Amino acid sequence: MLSIRLTACAAVMINVVGLVAGGTSASAAPWRASETNTRGWMLMSPQERIEHQTRVRSFTDYAACETYRAEHHALMVQRAKERGLDLPSGGRDFCDHLKAGAD
Repeated sequence: MLSIRLTACAAVMINVVGLVAGGTSASAAPWRASETNTRGWMLMSPQERIEHQTRVRSFTDYAACETYRAEHHALMVQRAKERGLDLPSGGRDFCDHLKAGAD
């Protein structure tokens, strides 16, 4: 029984060391919606935030992504106006990586 536990602990440690030594970069991780990178974050329900993130991650076509981005932005502008708020401007275009020739 002790040898099984030691083997399991050793396997976990090897995996952890491999991840650290491998230098996994944050850019390799899937995009995550947050209040710092999603206009209208504060105007969405938790469920809408999850759905938005899932939808953004699913796009493989720039035109479809851009259509969704424009619709989402218009909805957030409308909600902000209804609440008397200003929607933050700027930010990264989450569809950019789908443009032809993008790395």
